Amino acid sequence: MLDDTIAAISTPPGEGGIGIVRISGPAAVEIAQKIFRPAKKNNWQKQTFRLVYGHIYDPGDGQVIDEVLLGIMRAPHTYTREDVVEINCHGGALPLRKTLELVLGVGARPAEPGEFSKRAFLNGRLDLAQAESIIDVIRARTGDALRLAVGQLSGGLSKKYASIQEELLAMTALIEANIDFPEDEVEEYNLDEIYSRAGKMAGEIQKLIDGAETGKVYREGVRTVIAGKPNVGKSSLLNVLLREKRAIVTDIPGTTRDIIEEILNIGGVPLKIIDTAGIRDTEDIIEKIGVQKTRESIKGADLVILVIDASSGISDEDRKIIDLVKDKQGIKVMNKIDIVENDENRRYIDAVLPEWPLVRVSATEEKGIEQLEKEIVEVVTGGRIIPADGAMVTNVRHKLLLKKALDHLKEVRAAVENRVPLDLIAIDVRSAWEAVGEITGTVTTENIIDKIFADFCIGK
Repeated sequence: MLDDTIAAISTPPGEGGIGIVRISGPAAVEIAQKIFRPAKKNNWQKQTFRLVYGHIYDPGDGQVIDEVLLGIMRAPHTYTREDVVEINCHGGALPLRKTLELVLGVGARPAEPGEFSKRAFLNGRLDLAQAESIIDVIRARTGDALRLAVGQLSGGLSKKYASIQEELLAMTALIEANIDFPEDEVEEYNLDEIYSRAGKMAGEIQKLIDGAETGKVYREGVRTVIAGKPNVGKSSLLNVLLREKRAIVTDIPGTTRDIIEEILNIGGVPLKIIDTAGIRDTEDIIEKIGVQKTRESIKGADLVILVIDASSGISDEDRKIIDLVKDKQGIKVMNKIDIVENDENRRYIDAVLPEWPLVRVSATEEKGIEQLEKEIVEVVTGGRIIPADGAMVTNVRHKLLLKKALDHLKEVRAAVENRVPLDLIAIDVRSAWEAVGEITGTVTTENIIDKIFADFCIGK
């Protein structure tokens, strides 16, 4: 437990029904006593997990600052495993700021970004993987993203890491026992068994790495660009996907001059979807800027939805756009099938983009949209579903450390094949254990911890 007491406003800026000033540390209750006057004197300071009605006042002049509900939570059964006081004020900027100023004036210090969660980690309430998932819970934009984050916060992924670490530690201990006490009757660990166990652990880690790209999709969303020549129906498609008229739709080519970006939930996957200006040669300066922005958006896209006019032939503009997007991950959309469908278009587009799935739609009549949504989810998730326990890697830091552990295990197997001495093999096994330990914080440094919690908001 840390010696000082911290405080911060824990609710978002702006006006609301309630705003909370959070205090955590050994002097939390003592500090609250100096600025809180209960409506009834009932030894409120000795209670725990109770809300007490009263007023915050300035001890200097006795002026009442706000009417509040004050909650006391005693260690160790709190978020930080320290004494915690939460002052539920009216949710305006002024009462919150004045209350926090009083708290700081009588003994607390301002909390650093993420310091409440950092204390939860340092006091053993959470491991690092769980602490990082708090941000994912806050930032989740779909139900599936939230379910995944909550599963990780509950320890689903941490249990996987702990199991891998336990096996690696057991391997290390037994290898080193054979090195240090070769004459004793310890469990015999022959090279074939080391090889087999390292392979099993490598397989477990590889599974987690394989799911990381899908996990990243749910955590960060998919930057998706709707591309195509002018007047092909890109804006109409955006509107029908959004279920609202967000983009202007006319029969005039070049109507969309700038990119339009929206967040969309498709099958639980958050899409940052961008409607772009149609790509064509133009003398219009403003349209030229829009076309350049389109090219930049395509370059940075995770997914391209290429829209082709099913009612007309493939044009030079289509061919230029296809050449621009051919190295991306994408979906081919034949739009305007309600007018007439040119089979030659389909054969051409299938030949030049054979890996991309094809969906036939009519944006104006909303035909084929459900199939398009299914294809989007299939392409970006690879068909992987979220495990019930939330044990799917979503964090790039985790993925890099898992790759590091995997590389060490590959070295172990190579060393066994080459009959390298056990003491050298033990180094790689321990290094793999340490890499996984960095994920949960069982092996870490103060710099890593500070960097992780610096990304948190103040008050969390």
